Amino acid sequence: MSADLRDAEPRPVWWEGADTGPRSEPPAGRHNADLVVIGAGYTGLWAAIEALTDDPSLDVVVLEQDWVGSAASGRNGGFVSESLTHGIAHGEAMWPDEVDELMHLGRQNVSQIVEFVERHGIDADLRMVGKTTLARTTHQADALRAAVHTHTRRGEKVEFLDRAAVRADIDSPAFVAGLRSYSGGLVDPMALVQGLRRVAESMGARIFEQTRATGLHASPGGLTVATDRAQLRCARVLLASNAFPPLLRRLKAWVLPVYDYVLATAPLSGEQLARVGWSQNQGLTDAGNEFHYFRRTRDDRILWGGYDAVYHFGNRVASELELRHASHRLLAQHFRQTFPQLHDVPFTHRWGGVIDTTSRFTPIFGTAHQGRVAYAVGFTGLGVASTRFGARVALDLLAGRRTERTRLKAVTGMAVPFPPEPLRWPAVALTRAALAREDETGRRGTLLRVLDRFGVGFNS
Repeated sequence: MSADLRDAEPRPVWWEGADTGPRSEPPAGRHNADLVVIGAGYTGLWAAIEALTDDPSLDVVVLEQDWVGSAASGRNGGFVSESLTHGIAHGEAMWPDEVDELMHLGRQNVSQIVEFVERHGIDADLRMVGKTTLARTTHQADALRAAVHTHTRRGEKVEFLDRAAVRADIDSPAFVAGLRSYSGGLVDPMALVQGLRRVAESMGARIFEQTRATGLHASPGGLTVATDRAQLRCARVLLASNAFPPLLRRLKAWVLPVYDYVLATAPLSGEQLARVGWSQNQGLTDAGNEFHYFRRTRDDRILWGGYDAVYHFGNRVASELELRHASHRLLAQHFRQTFPQLHDVPFTHRWGGVIDTTSRFTPIFGTAHQGRVAYAVGFTGLGVASTRFGARVALDLLAGRRTERTRLKAVTGMAVPFPPEPLRWPAVALTRAALAREDETGRRGTLLRVLDRFGVGFNS
């Protein structure tokens, strides 16, 4: 462990002052429910809330293998994006006839989240401050300049920033240009997930933590979900397990778990903040394929994450993978290079988490067991807001409703499957190397161009 990180606590900064750990007991014996939701992250909690909003008489059970907020929903960067397509350019490439409708639904989704948080008094530091994407190279700057037309003709308010304008806002020698977007915002992700839990339980949802679903099968009159100690009979099941091993075998071909790593600094003083500027307090991200995302927290720490995206052979997911010294050291090095004037600001927290990605970089949806099981998985790092949309899609599918959501090709279509092991790991490694070369040269190599033709999402 480097001296820079020796005193950094191995836990998310969002957990400071939060009520962490399980607050409910696992069920035992036989239980009945109308709907069982597997996974109590954003997707699962939104599903419970939306189902009970539709029908308050429902008996909704939510199963969580660890505790609410322990996984991605309590570990992420807290970027609230209106995009349902992982960017406008990717939406135009994948669903050109639907991109306007998808953008409308994405904006509507975020506005409804804002209204929900305000109405229920959730203190999640939700701020609609937008984001600036920052170029480190001239070819990235050229791409951002060209993107202005793409955004504005779709009704997005954006502004291209040259080197001087970027430096006036974010005082760093690393950036040569930027694209300021005024949509979306930031949130405290752990506070949001705890607020959603409070609302779901107040509406009648029963949440069982430390309860891993071990099986799912048809039974007379419905379905049975098995856990280590219980059997839950129900009419419908909604799978919201995201990066974790799914109960449906088919999902293993579509979802790839990738580990992402994060640092957080000590709170910056007023003098230290003045060294950087950042007066608009917006979210920031690099323009490259291997990108950092960074933001200020409500107590003026800087959260600094991304760049490394690590896949482990065989879709491995394990708690010991949440800390990776090599990735944290690299992040610290990049932070010091980006903000040399903050050399005296220590890192206080280091952590990691697993992201559920699909080959098209957007979630996939579907049903099983004659429509009695639905899934919404694969949010690929943009799930803070889009999980609510995904939960609504899954509930529509369970109810057999044809809605403005379920008619979309982005919902009815399927991603290209990842190859099975032992081919999956080298395929990921080769693709990551190709993305790094594009960041360096500005040229899209043969492999990436081929993947683009097959609808793989690396053009996002």
